[in-house]
Amino acid sequence: MDKSNFCLLAILAVLAVVVTEEMYSDEFDHINPDDILPNDELRNQYYNCFMDTGPCVTEDQKFFKQHAAEAFATKCRKCTEAQKKNVEKIVVWYTENRPEEWLAMVEKLLQDAKKLKIEHGD
Repeated sequence: MDKSNFCLLAILAVLAVVVTEEMYSDEFDHINPDDILPNDELRNQYYNCFMDTGPCVTEDQKFFKQHAAEAFATKCRKCTEAQKKNVEKIVVWYTENRPEEWLAMVEKLLQDAKKLKIEHGD
């Protein structure tokens, strides 16, 4: 292989890595916030897990909590389309129905992102 072909392949390989950025798993994309948000007990369970004021009972709660700060800081850059729609539903519901809890979550997300040294997305 000559030098120019090698350079071309190297450039294409780098571009392929940049273009195919890792996405979050879609394993829990079937979880519908419309089933959780109106249910005080269930919603509070998720909220307490997220805010570190209660245990994370289910695997999806653990998953969402694990990725929340990064997703928030990067404007959901690694989110699937379903995750983006679900986040939007959650934001709208909390800002309209529980604005104090939403502000507390935003503060926690910012603190967690800072601890993890996650840069904000543009």
